[in-house]
Amino acid sequence: MKKLLWRLAWVLTPHLSLPDAEAARLAVWQTLPDADLSLPFEQDRYVVVDVESTGLDLRRDRLIAIGAVAVERGRIRLADSFEIVLRQEQISDKDNILIHGIGGERQREGIEPAEALLRFLDYLGASPLVAFHVAFDKIMIRRACRQYLGFGFRHPWLDLAYVMPGLLPDCSRKHRALDHWTAHFGIGNYARHNALADALATAQLLLAALPLAKTQGLAHYRALQELEQAQHWLERNS
Repeated sequence: MKKLLWRLAWVLTPHLSLPDAEAARLAVWQTLPDADLSLPFEQDRYVVVDVESTGLDLRRDRLIAIGAVAVERGRIRLADSFEIVLRQEQISDKDNILIHGIGGERQREGIEPAEALLRFLDYLGASPLVAFHVAFDKIMIRRACRQYLGFGFRHPWLDLAYVMPGLLPDCSRKHRALDHWTAHFGIGNYARHNALADALATAQLLLAALPLAKTQGLAHYRALQELEQAQHWLERNS
């Protein structure tokens, strides 16, 4: 299935000629086997991700930074974390910088986008992704991969913004944002709107979700994806 999706993405994506070394690294990542989404939580590695961008317009704004931390065998692995700033030819405006704290000099001196994205893929491996409000992170990473690597990024994602209401329906009306849920569980955030800090807070929320999931007979990533899909259906039809 994964190879079929790559072939389809190759047909639909405008071709971009990468240097041989970068193309070889991308090819290695694309040949990784699909993750087994039915592995028990205690046997799997998840990558919890958050991004920062020049704004919230999915059509025009650019990816600035990616932060990620691994949850492996039911534990956060701080040593297995990732943070990178993509070099910007044009820095974001002052109001945007005040939100994420990535100043103009740091944006201009960031890692070349293609290299930054390849490092992220190397870090990610085949591990499935977790985020809070996945759509934004997913689209920003996919657009950047299309622009700088010339391929359509396709990978499993899990959205805790839908999983948490599915696990705790009584809290679903008053808890919408990440801040609401982290406050509910007493989870701190050392630098809100910093990609790595937000990824770490989201990873702690995932750890709070896993035992709740087990009490409801949900023991692996695929089961949580099904819960997420059910919540999407409920919101559309309520």
